[in-house]
Amino acid sequence: MPNPLTSKATNTWKGNLFQGSGTTSLESSGLATFDVDWKARTEEHGGRTNPEELIAAAHSSCFSMAFSNELDSNGTPPTELRTTAEVTFVAGEGITGIKLTCEAQVEGISEADFQRIADAAKTGCPVSQALKATPIELTAKLV
Repeated sequence: MPNPLTSKATNTWKGNLFQGSGTTSLESSGLATFDVDWKARTEEHGGRTNPEELIAAAHSSCFSMAFSNELDSNGTPPTELRTTAEVTFVAGEGITGIKLTCEAQVEGISEADFQRIADAAKTGCPVSQALKATPIELTAKLV
């Protein structure tokens, strides 16, 4: 059985929701600290991030890993995958949807097999699994 790996991020918030702000740090890797606030979540990013952008980063990378593995298992490993995740947040409603878009260079695969494997990767991706209460749309294209 594989050893579990726990990843950690920490947020420090000061003030109330609307005028306050915080920082989110990637603790496990130590690679970055990001400024966050309500305005970046509901109006404009302005050099700050929000939870939805961080979810989008996690989802796009996880989907690419899952898709790469599925393609390799099919005997058609990808040359390159470029996945974008767009996470939509509506104040008062929450996260209302996620759109995954993947452009892929894969040699020797039919369009039907490509689409079938892309859908399997979307379903099997651990981040997709964690977010399955949210509608997830996938557009996958061979380039």
